[in-house]
Amino acid sequence: MPLPLISERPLPGAPADVTGARRQLIDRLSADGRLPLGDWETLLSSPSQEDRAYARDRAAEVARSQFGNRVFVRGLIEFSSHCRQDCLYCGIRKSNRDAERYRLSPDEILACCAEGYRLGYRTFVLQSGEDARYTTEVVTDIVRRIRAAYPDCAITLSIGERSRAAYQQFFDAGANRFLLRHETADSEHYDRLHPAGRTLESRLACLSDLKEIGFQTGAGFMVGSPFQTVNHLAKDLVLLSELRPHMVGIGPFLPHHRTPFADQPAGSVDLTLFILSLVRLMLPTVLLPSTTALGTARAGARESGIQAGANVVMLNLSPPEQRPKYLLYDNKPVSGEVVEMTEAVRRSLGRIGYEMVVDRGDHPEAAR
Repeated sequence: MPLPLISERPLPGAPADVTGARRQLIDRLSADGRLPLGDWETLLSSPSQEDRAYARDRAAEVARSQFGNRVFVRGLIEFSSHCRQDCLYCGIRKSNRDAERYRLSPDEILACCAEGYRLGYRTFVLQSGEDARYTTEVVTDIVRRIRAAYPDCAITLSIGERSRAAYQQFFDAGANRFLLRHETADSEHYDRLHPAGRTLESRLACLSDLKEIGFQTGAGFMVGSPFQTVNHLAKDLVLLSELRPHMVGIGPFLPHHRTPFADQPAGSVDLTLFILSLVRLMLPTVLLPSTTALGTARAGARESGIQAGANVVMLNLSPPEQRPKYLLYDNKPVSGEVVEMTEAVRRSLGRIGYEMVVDRGDHPEAAR
């Protein structure tokens, strides 16, 4: 039998009539998959522990109805810590002169894939800062080499904003998925998190291009980022309901000591778990990671994320000596042999009644 959810500090309580209204909204979300902005704001305003438990239990039922007790594992390869962008929340922003920078060669990336494949990984996630050294041609060549070596595997890219022509070239070379978190659906809030010249309009245009090309496309946002309001979170969820992405990445904001937001508080784990459940109810077949940031924010939270409706975990296949240099936020876990980490996660999922499977774990639409 699954273990009970790891104990959590209750959020402030709510009057019974408000709690009842939230449960009605949760039921409507489960039935319709959409809510208007005002209802999202009501749902997200100081949910009680009972509200969160109700959403969690409903979301767990939906996830099991779609995927059984299966959890898909992804092999993450962080291949460059160089970045031309200067996002105010990110530890590898170009203004961080203390950041240690590295790049993996194509051969080193293929070596990471080889180790992952031997251990049962069937999805490789290539992630980096926006590094101009990895041109469209270089990335295309890497994708082609992985596709030729591992034709039964999925290839996911998470390399930021590129031209539509570049995205098309990656897709034609054999990439299947692309992760591009929108970070916030409010343009003013977006401007407060990013340097001048970066716009929400550009980010959303990239997401539209990716979907039209045929990628399994992932969006997402941070919970508790600086200046974030309930209205911002509500807009994020409205955007997801309209975009209908195949993947959604959500984790708590975690500060990095060498960014302008170093002194900002971390995002709420409890609220992040609640939102994961709401996303599962809104998008029943979505591929929903229980993120590294969630597990970093609180011990056992990665397992809580699975119990809240998530069905994906990512484990780091990058060379151990390079992992400490890809530090997006403070206290990110960087140590451990891949085989040991894999078995540890397999055991921890088994203790709560889930199975880590050897599978590409495609979105059901793509699988059909």
